[in-house]
Amino acid sequence: MHSVPSIVSPYQFMHRQGRHMHQVEIEFDVDVPLRDGTILRADVYRPADGNDHPVLVQRTPYGKNYFYDSQFDVRVAARRGYIVVIQDTRGRFASEGEWLPWAFEREDGYDTIEWAAQLPGSNGKVGMFGVSYMGSTQWNAAVSQPPHLVTIVPGVTWSDPENGLTFRSGAIELGMNTWWGLGQAFAQYPKVGLPIEQLMTKFSSTIGDIDDLAERVYWELPAGHHPAIERAGQPDIGVARALDDSAASDESRIANRYSDIEVPSMIFAGWNDVFQQGSLDNYIGMRARGLTTRLIVGPWAHTTLGNSTPQVGDVNFGLSSLAPAGSPLTDMHLAWYDHWLKGEPATQAHESGVLIFVMGDNQWRHESDWPLARAEATPLFLTGSSGLSWQPVTEETTPSAYSYDPLNPVLTRGGNTLTSSEFPFGPVDQAATEARDDVLVFTSEPLDADVEVTGRVAATLYVATDGPSTDWVVRLCDVDRNGISLNVVDGILRTAAEPNEVAEVNIDLWSTSFVFKQGHRLRVQVTSSNFPRWDRNTNTSEGEARDATDFRVAAQKIFHDATHPSHLLLPVVPREVDGQV
Repeated sequence: MHSVPSIVSPYQFMHRQGRHMHQVEIEFDVDVPLRDGTILRADVYRPADGNDHPVLVQRTPYGKNYFYDSQFDVRVAARRGYIVVIQDTRGRFASEGEWLPWAFEREDGYDTIEWAAQLPGSNGKVGMFGVSYMGSTQWNAAVSQPPHLVTIVPGVTWSDPENGLTFRSGAIELGMNTWWGLGQAFAQYPKVGLPIEQLMTKFSSTIGDIDDLAERVYWELPAGHHPAIERAGQPDIGVARALDDSAASDESRIANRYSDIEVPSMIFAGWNDVFQQGSLDNYIGMRARGLTTRLIVGPWAHTTLGNSTPQVGDVNFGLSSLAPAGSPLTDMHLAWYDHWLKGEPATQAHESGVLIFVMGDNQWRHESDWPLARAEATPLFLTGSSGLSWQPVTEETTPSAYSYDPLNPVLTRGGNTLTSSEFPFGPVDQAATEARDDVLVFTSEPLDADVEVTGRVAATLYVATDGPSTDWVVRLCDVDRNGISLNVVDGILRTAAEPNEVAEVNIDLWSTSFVFKQGHRLRVQVTSSNFPRWDRNTNTSEGEARDATDFRVAAQKIFHDATHPSHLLLPVVPREVDGQV
């Protein structure tokens, strides 16, 4: 659960000119003693001027030699007057102890921050940085309230593990957790002291599984106790641990711990990121606490934050998407730290507020808060003629129907995904998906004017299935003047059901900021699978779907009449036209 490195953006070179740069000394494998006697190890980068400086800490399970300088360049930070500590988390690479994801991050984060504050040359003020898992280690350290932690800057990380990390509305985040779990197992083998013969067998087996995720491994059952993770010998990694141990979910959950956090934060999020909604929810939680919090949301996917390409999926969002409001990510970090850790004067960038990239317009825009108070909740109704209407349906219509076969699921194509490369992320042409007979497609008339949707999107459907359990997947798309349909947001809901009874279901599609342009059309897909991003509901009563191994085909119906007004609820933002709203 981390972003891949990329070359440095050319913007960064421009913003580094004219600043004083220190020479840097590096210490490798510095011992960090914890209160329970475990020794973690860190590399320390320090300005070689003999003066006191603030300390910036990153705690990572991916190896302290693995730089993420496309998001935050630690060498530039050290040259700009910061001591930078990059530490292997417990049980990983150079650090001692047992590796259990999330299990020790609060206590170890506390001890590490207090150790960092006492380093030679430290001014006693500590900040943190990092994305994904390294964002979670920041939130967990902040929950533990180390006295010398002053601020955090987490990027693309979650809030509630049951809403994007391990699960989404009851379905397993299978694509991400299988891919990630195998990768972490692979990296851990040299740490566990296996005999060479067994070590090579494990490497060979895991490499084979990683290489064959799309064709074989994702399809293995049961999804909740995945055979590939069992073969890897790492049942305590990722979703498997969360399924078997409720404490694992609590250890990675920030949503219920906002009241314990006392430090200002700057949060980076991506509209196409697998942890998008969690990042937004963390901002909302901090603002509710009255703490200074900034939120920056770009068009990024999980692996494109800070990269040197504006391409996400099938869309080029333009060079401006690389640097929010013209400032590269490293400079945004350092400007934030310069105030909180060095005492430099505050600017507007140190006040609470939001900077969002509005897709479609492909422009950055400042907002005072999130969600936008001026957004108007506007229903968009499904109609019996496979259409979409801003007006309620007034007549009775025949429900739309399809069959959902778990042995032939709708394959993941685009969206907020983090999985093997066979399944693209971000906005992707939906032609192949929409050509299937198990995907219902509802399309609006061409728009007379631009429509901006900025905020959280939800769907209310009236549905029926002939089995005891099934899934409902809804996707909102933008159809351009050439008929190309690109996904914008989607969501899933796993439900128990009374066979053939009509039920109202509410599906969270997460959030976006997207302008549907004049002449474009809105499109809604309704189906029952998005595999392997989410595991397949087997439509059986064999326990929970995550433990099932038997399948049945489900007969699905969507109702869209005066009595059953299936619709999406869109946060529509009024647009200015010639100075008028």
